[in-house]
Amino acid sequence: MTQIDASGLSCPAPVLETKAAVENNHPQHIDVLVDNEPAWQNVARYLESQGYRTRVEQTGERYTVIGTSGGMTLESKPAAAAPLTDAKKIMVMVAADRMGSGDDVLGTKLMINFIKTLKEMDGELWRLVFVNSGVKLTIDGAGTLEDLKGLEEEGLTILVCGTCLDHFSLLEKKRVGQTTNMLDIVTALQLADKVINL
Repeated sequence: MTQIDASGLSCPAPVLETKAAVENNHPQHIDVLVDNEPAWQNVARYLESQGYRTRVEQTGERYTVIGTSGGMTLESKPAAAAPLTDAKKIMVMVAADRMGSGDDVLGTKLMINFIKTLKEMDGELWRLVFVNSGVKLTIDGAGTLEDLKGLEEEGLTILVCGTCLDHFSLLEKKRVGQTTNMLDIVTALQLADKVINL
């Protein structure tokens, strides 16, 4: 059994430590101790992507992610990876809850219009990633929420930075997308054919 104490470590360190243990030791059983919800979600999702069955036990403010190998041998791949296709893969990274600077009201309207118009990219839009204050577009009451839910229902992968949600105390208010970590975001950057930053 492998045990990792990743409490006190910020994203993406808990996932990176877990990834290193899985790749180097191939444990049948692994316990990862973390101290925040985004970390346990990210560690559990990574382990599941590697064929582990997971469960989480909470003691106070600490979480233990318990992974048990399903006996499957999977090729190691980050949770954000997707099958390669001939279609162009465009990733849009949204780092603010408004577009541009100068007038915040106008910037908010522009961002809402931008999200509404993303569906025109059809199959080329591959990942939509929200970081920093951009995560505010994925929560209850956001003017972009219904359009984002529509994109997700059509199959678009939406990644929302867990560290950012936690920073703004919005983890419980997120209503669309997968809570993610920097490892998944960096992997998506590597796999994308083109990245658009806002």
